[in-house]
Amino acid sequence: HPHVRVEVIDSRQTSLCYGWMAIEAARAALAGKNLDQIVALVKEMIPKTRMIVTADTLKYLYMGGRIGKAKHLVGSLLNIKPLIGMEDGEIVPLGTARSRKKAYCKMAEMIEEKVGRQGRIKIAYVHAAALEEVQKLRAIIEERLTCVESIVAELSPALGVHTGPGTAGVCYYPVDAV
Repeated sequence: HPHVRVEVIDSRQTSLCYGWMAIEAARAALAGKNLDQIVALVKEMIPKTRMIVTADTLKYLYMGGRIGKAKHLVGSLLNIKPLIGMEDGEIVPLGTARSRKKAYCKMAEMIEEKVGRQGRIKIAYVHAAALEEVQKLRAIIEERLTCVESIVAELSPALGVHTGPGTAGVCYYPVDAV
């Protein structure tokens, strides 16, 4: 198809971070935007779209070689919940918390730091066999931020294999920044 123009964009993200980019690109196309405008929109979203997830256990991070045996043992004894994100295409540690609830509160704080109190965001709540947990996370976040659109979805197996069942998190971007 010589008349079809294709643009490949590396989002440097995963899960519904790039899902939001695809959704917004499709919406722009339906609104009549041309390819150059859609590419510009997606490129604007890339540095502003964020993922934060927490695993229920350190077992899968250890088994996948993401953490060592000592961190696994100590973290398991102390009920440590890691906070994990993506930066420039790499999975990175964002911190830890001593319980799920504290991890969820820390996630909300991290989002607030980026977008301000009652900041307007579009957010996807993602989980690996943890719908009840993601609903708890949702309640904490939506008490502190203005979520103008939200989605709840299962994490992809490619990401879930590293964090295991019980993982809960978010993929979001600030609305006013796009």
